[in-house]
Amino acid sequence: MLSMKYILLEPQGDIVIVKINRPEALNAMNADVISELSNAIDIIGADDNTKVVIITGAGERSFCAGADISYMVNIDPMQAERYATSAQGVINKIEQLEKPVIAAVNGFALGGGCELAMACDIRIASSNAKIGQPEVTIGIPPGWGGTQRLMRLVGPAKAKEMIFTGKMISADEAYQIGLVNKVVSVGPDDNLPPEVLGDPAKEKERVKQVALILNKKLLSECLALAKEITKNSFNAVKVSKMLVNRGMDSDLETGLRLEIYGWALCFAHEDRQKMMSVFLNKSKK
Repeated sequence: MLSMKYILLEPQGDIVIVKINRPEALNAMNADVISELSNAIDIIGADDNTKVVIITGAGERSFCAGADISYMVNIDPMQAERYATSAQGVINKIEQLEKPVIAAVNGFALGGGCELAMACDIRIASSNAKIGQPEVTIGIPPGWGGTQRLMRLVGPAKAKEMIFTGKMISADEAYQIGLVNKVVSVGPDDNLPPEVLGDPAKEKERVKQVALILNKKLLSECLALAKEITKNSFNAVKVSKMLVNRGMDSDLETGLRLEIYGWALCFAHEDRQKMMSVFLNKSKK
């Protein structure tokens, strides 16, 4: 696959892990990251061998810290409009990708990072993740889809609370309000380093080691889920994603009619007859 500076593509059979690789800036998305991510999604979309995509951040501290404030501080409204348009473009492209996309939220998912995660189909977070839309604290509203997708996921009242206060929420709270599907935590069987009392340097190293364990468990969890998905008919999964996405902005009658069309369309695909025949043969044994 294409070699890029800020986006790493790590194929795992019919699954591809996409890593935003700018850890020194907490994986914030400047124009170069946005451009490379857009190219990566195009490549993945055209690759028939890829069935599921996992998006995460390089390192253990951050999934994506959102927009690049060092760039935004001096731009004018026209430049801001172009920046948001390009960011929304790639985020929309991820949402519309035919293949299921899982966000492995490892650490901070703030502003554009939260907006990126919300465009994914499923979100799994490590227990140390911090999620939020803090744009109002620097004088702007969310601009990469936050005002629209957040209310669709958690309801208008909770979305307004998060956006108006700009506060970060924990992974556990994100799970409670339905913003993430699952939280991955460390347990007694994870060979955790011992707590260090009274030595800040050693305690800092311990926190880093725990983050490494969490990150490994998070990716393992996401890969396990991706493999469960790839066992099924890719055509049926693809059509199901389209129906859910289209149905969210349709009235019930329109959504149900779309569902019938999508359901019937799958009867023309070889997957359907083959898998039904296998099921029937198993049930006869």
